[in-house]
Amino acid sequence: MFVAFHELPATARVWIYQASRPLTDAELTALQPALQQFSEAWTSHGRTLRASAEFRHRQFLILGLDEAVADASGCSIDASVRFVRELEAALGLTLLAKEELAFLTPEGQVQLVPRRELKQAVQAGVLRPDSPYFDNTIAQRGALETAWPAPAATTWLARYFAGN
Repeated sequence: MFVAFHELPATARVWIYQASRPLTDAELTALQPALQQFSEAWTSHGRTLRASAEFRHRQFLILGLDEAVADASGCSIDASVRFVRELEAALGLTLLAKEELAFLTPEGQVQLVPRRELKQAVQAGVLRPDSPYFDNTIAQRGALETAWPAPAATTWLARYFAGN
């Protein structure tokens, strides 16, 4: 059962998929029916799931699930990954790769930094302790709303700023 993302409880489970590039307005508009259709049809062991899907910041696909209604099963998680792969193919981008970290620039744009260049970006001052970082391991809607993005130094990235 599709619900608007904001209607999911703060305890709802979320999965965040980062796109390799920002989506265009046309792509975002064209995707809305597919996101709603996936959420509407998503099931777990034949049970309807109370779910939602949306893009944020033009670059992050977020799936949300109210596990108080029904938990995700292995099969339902597999179905969501198939859906994400279908979107990758349709859009010609990557959503499942983890090689890049995302930060929010002062201009409000998403900046992707390859993991292998993170240390150099910190040393060069491109990334600072207060740089807003999108921690895509967040697992609940409440944390998504309150701590996404979060200052890099308050996340697992703090070790890169120690001594700077």
